[in-house]
Amino acid sequence: MPDEAKDTSEETLQQSVAKSDEAEVDETEALRVENEDLIETLQRLQADFDNYRKRAARDQDALVARAGERVVKELLPVLDDLERALEAAERHEEAKLEEGVKLVHRQLEQLLEREGLAPIETDGKFDPHVHEALLTQPSAAEEGSVIEVLQKGYRLGDRVLRPARVVVAGPKDEDGDA
Repeated sequence: MPDEAKDTSEETLQQSVAKSDEAEVDETEALRVENEDLIETLQRLQADFDNYRKRAARDQDALVARAGERVVKELLPVLDDLERALEAAERHEEAKLEEGVKLVHRQLEQLLEREGLAPIETDGKFDPHVHEALLTQPSAAEEGSVIEVLQKGYRLGDRVLRPARVVVAGPKDEDGDA
């Protein structure tokens, strides 16, 4: 009987080990399947994000192209007027040439103002954020004030597109001359 009990306990132990191995295999298989599902989900998300990024870049490019198209379309009448002014210059019609150039200037100025362009003020004190000092001259004006504008500066919204190039008043001459 001791041999029978030994055989039975050995069989029970083997069955228990087999069931344990089977449970581990089932658990490992379940984890592998879950891992594959998560990898597949991650790959789909990655592809979706890549498609979104490409679509956003295309949309941005299209928006920039449309914005440029609108400005160019508004510039066409200015170009037409400039061509008419040049034709008048060829025929030596000076009065019409001057009138044509003034018309083109006014139209272009109005178009750019509608787009948010504004000239930088140059009256008063020199401001290094919006002015570029090209020269300092002795002057009767207050030292550090703008006395001459060599090239107008412009802002687009809050941003300085081009600083105003100016001559700034320096210290007065010792002789008292300006």
